[in-house]
Amino acid sequence: MPTVVEPKLIAGNANRPLASAIAKRMSLYRGMSVGLVDARVERFNDQEIFVEVYENVRGEDMFILQSTSRPANDNLMELLIMADALRRSSAARVTAVMPYFGYARQDRRTKARTPITAKLVANMIHEAGIERVLTMDLHAAQIQGFFDIPVDNLYASPVFALDIQKHFAGELEDVMVVSPDVGGVSRARELAKRINVPLSIVDKRREKPGEIAEMTVIGDVTGKKCIIVDDICDTAGTLCKAAEVLLDHGATEVHAYITHGVLSGPAVERVKNSVMKTLVITDSIAATEEVAAAPNIRIVPTAPMFAQAILNIWNGTSVSSLFETDTLGPIYEGIL
Repeated sequence: MPTVVEPKLIAGNANRPLASAIAKRMSLYRGMSVGLVDARVERFNDQEIFVEVYENVRGEDMFILQSTSRPANDNLMELLIMADALRRSSAARVTAVMPYFGYARQDRRTKARTPITAKLVANMIHEAGIERVLTMDLHAAQIQGFFDIPVDNLYASPVFALDIQKHFAGELEDVMVVSPDVGGVSRARELAKRINVPLSIVDKRREKPGEIAEMTVIGDVTGKKCIIVDDICDTAGTLCKAAEVLLDHGATEVHAYITHGVLSGPAVERVKNSVMKTLVITDSIAATEEVAAAPNIRIVPTAPMFAQAILNIWNGTSVSSLFETDTLGPIYEGIL
C-alpha cells in the first residue's frame, strides 16, 4: 500500500464554496497546493445520483466535504454514494466532513410511533464505509453516541466569541447572552462564560409545532445589548418573536448568533423586517442569493477551523484544541 503523503479532499454539491475555501486554507497551512479531487457528481434524468472519481485514491486518506442541508435527502445520498465509490476504489480511510448534520432534530421520540431519524442516518453513514465524522454544533451532543465510529463535533462558540469581542469592543459590560429556550441554555452559557457576560433565558411554550403561545424572559435585560445564541435558525419565527419580547422587556439592541442558517420559507424576509440589528450565521450551509443580499445578515467563515481540524485528524493530533478561543485566535486573525 502506498504511503499517504497528503490528505485528499473531495466535495459534493451541497456547499462547493465552503469546500473550495477549506482547500485554500489547507494550502495556506501546508505551504503547498491542496485541491479538490477531480470527480463528477451528477444526476441521471430520473434524478438517480452518479459519482465518478477521476483520480487515483488507492491507499489515500480521503475527506468528503458535504453538508446534508437542503435538499437534505439528495445531499445525504450524494455523501453515501461518494463514500461507496471511494471504498470500492481502495481508499485507506474515508472521513465525512459534515459542517451541517441534517436530521439532527429528529434525535428522540417525542410521541408514539415516530422515528429517531438521526440514528438511522448514523447507521447509513457507517454502513457506507465512512470511518470518521467531522461536524459542527450537533443539535444534541448525544447524537455522537448514535455512531459506532469516532465523531469530532466542533463548536462555533469560540469563533462567535472572537467575533463578539471584535464587534462589541468596549461595550461588553452592556452585553447579555440570551438562550431562546430552556433546551439551549448550556450552549448559551458556554458562550457567556467565554466572553464573561451574564446569561438570560427566553422561556417559550408551544401549543403546537410552528406556533408559540407565550414567551417569558427569565433575567433582567433592561439596558442590555442582547445576543441570542442558538444552533439552528429555520423559519426564524421564534427568533424574531424573541427579539421583540426582549425589546419589550427593556433591551436596547438585539443581535443573534446562529450556527446553521437553514433559513427556509419566509425566514429571510422575517429577519430583514425584524427588530434584530444583525443575524450572524456561519457558512456551514451554502448561502442563497437572498441570504447574501440581506442587509442585516452577516456570515462568518468556518473554513479556517475545518481546515485545521482535517489536518489534525490526518496528523493524528488533538481536535479538541480547536474548542478554545486562544487556539482559534491566530487562525482567524484578520478574517473576522
